[in-house]
Amino acid sequence: MVRLTVDLIAKSRNHFKKKRGLAFPEYLKTLTHLHFSSKNIEEIGDLSMCRNLTVLYLYDNQITHICNLDFAYNLTHLYMQNNNISQIDNLSNLQKLSKLYLGGNRIAVVDGLETLCELKELHLENQRLAPGEKLLLDPKTLLSLAESLSVLNISHNNIDDIKDLTVLMELQHFSAADNKLHNMEELEHVFSHWPQLLQMDLSGNPVCKKPKYRDRLITVCNSLVILDGREINELTRQFLINWKASKDAKKKKNNKQITAGPPVLYPITNYINMGQGPHLGHIHGHSVQRWNPQQPLRSNIIVHTDLS
Repeated sequence: MVRLTVDLIAKSRNHFKKKRGLAFPEYLKTLTHLHFSSKNIEEIGDLSMCRNLTVLYLYDNQITHICNLDFAYNLTHLYMQNNNISQIDNLSNLQKLSKLYLGGNRIAVVDGLETLCELKELHLENQRLAPGEKLLLDPKTLLSLAESLSVLNISHNNIDDIKDLTVLMELQHFSAADNKLHNMEELEHVFSHWPQLLQMDLSGNPVCKKPKYRDRLITVCNSLVILDGREINELTRQFLINWKASKDAKKKKNNKQITAGPPVLYPITNYINMGQGPHLGHIHGHSVQRWNPQQPLRSNIIVHTDLS
């Protein structure tokens, strides 16, 4: 088993040889960036002497658990994509962490990030999930990230709804390509709560085939600059906003007329009994036989009157 330890750092040509003038323990204290990607590492060992570590590159390895990073109070960037991690653990002490890369692992539930109040980027794309399984994001974790997270990548994870993401009001870049999103109304509701959104990618989802898909999202996301890799023309946006406003106003007017109720229908006999009513010779442009008091009416003629 290959373990990342200070001994492995000492043997690395990319590290210790660059500062031979320092004793090794002193060198470890000055270390801020640690590059150990693609080294077949399966486990993180004791690195506590690297107390000033800020950036750790461990992508493309065989790591199954996140561990032994409690010492790294100053860590801001953690790259652990393309490993074998199935659960997000032991990150509670990394309260300065701003970028977390966990794409290409085996994570089914995203949780354990509640203390990362400065996390700005979370990359979770392409999890290797079991057939029929989808990536789930814990609502408690999402709420804890609501005021900090600006970049979220959840592409290619069999996701079919994102209503729990509504709380992420600071998002500026959102990627959810190649999922199973299909509910246009749900997307409009969620995106209406993201006033900072600048760039979004939903390509490869069933919802992209809905009529007016692009037009509807452009009118909801007023700050959006790029949608599915295509830039949004400002004149096009303004035209669509005006078109939607006109359509909504017309719909509101029609609903108001319907709410007022249908016209009232009165039997003509009521008018006759009351000694009032329209001239019986012509009713709404139709010729009607004049009534003879000596003869009974053959039928109960209905007069349509507009009382408005």
